[in-house]
Amino acid sequence: MSDFLVIGGGIAGVSVAARLAPHGSVTLLEAETALGYHASGRSAALYEASYGRPTTLALNEASRDHFVTGGYLGPRGLMVVAAPDEIDAFEADLSEMKIPEIGPDEALGLVPILRRDRLARAAWHEDAWDVDTDRLIQDFARTVRAHGGAVLTGRRVGAIAREGTLWRVMAGDEAFTAPILVNAAGAWADRIAVLAGVPPLGLQPNRRSMARIPAPGGHDVSGWPMFFGAGEGWYAKPDAGKLLVSPADEDPMEPFDAWPDDMVLAEGLARYEAMVTEPVTRVETSWAGLRTFAPDRSLVLGPEPGVAGFFWSAGQGGYGFQTAPAASACLAAQITGGSQPMPADILRALQPARLR
Repeated sequence: MSDFLVIGGGIAGVSVAARLAPHGSVTLLEAETALGYHASGRSAALYEASYGRPTTLALNEASRDHFVTGGYLGPRGLMVVAAPDEIDAFEADLSEMKIPEIGPDEALGLVPILRRDRLARAAWHEDAWDVDTDRLIQDFARTVRAHGGAVLTGRRVGAIAREGTLWRVMAGDEAFTAPILVNAAGAWADRIAVLAGVPPLGLQPNRRSMARIPAPGGHDVSGWPMFFGAGEGWYAKPDAGKLLVSPADEDPMEPFDAWPDDMVLAEGLARYEAMVTEPVTRVETSWAGLRTFAPDRSLVLGPEPGVAGFFWSAGQGGYGFQTAPAASACLAAQITGGSQPMPADILRALQPARLR
């Protein structure tokens, strides 16, 4: 028996498990053979505090100190570029993200493969950072273990029942019990809820695809920013001397071990190619992950109304890593009765009760 059971070994699950570990015994159950196997392991891994809905922005900013003091960030920067027929989308991006506009020559200085004849507008700021995602996940897992908790992989949950004051979770032939159950199962969070007899929230997994291509034209891309097409029609990000390019797709899917659709990927690469001077001659590898959103696209952090000991950490969408330090502290404070790091209005807007 544990004090806390956490289902899900992505960044949402391991971070809240680490926050709970000083308050009691924690057992984390992950279905796959490794932590961060699904969405967390397939993320573009950027900390961009101005990206997301108001609740997400608050969590982003509240997470900053953890990232900085832990040394998890590396310089990257972010740029948005627009073709002549994308001005309305570009203006919307500037309004939402509050990124300063720059001239075309400055944009070409940052990413020299941009097509000058297609580059109508550009915006850039340096306050966007690469996140060392693997170290972040492993550090949270180490915290759990350091407090005597268990981080168990290869434990696919098959049944959940409430027995008196305890939750009983079956993973194969193994039974795990605790008075507190945290549902951090990512794309599978609604399915875990149904197993527990809790109504689903209407969480929607959406596929996001990615291709890794060689450095365009042999350029050293290490100092380039992450750069987006206006309206997030595509984006590209340097990675280990290569370039990651995504069509920024958001296709609704059932939960599954996602893979990219070749046509969607090709269309996204074509949108990217239309803005650069170097064609894509080879895709070295490609993959996809599922970004899961609540109906209002805010995270879901808190107790299920009327169900004792059942808590949600779900709907991270594309913001799981950049919100994790504050989101996990917010949820752990609700579970343990500790000091709440988030303002009352933000906390209310994150509650599962809003969706009932």
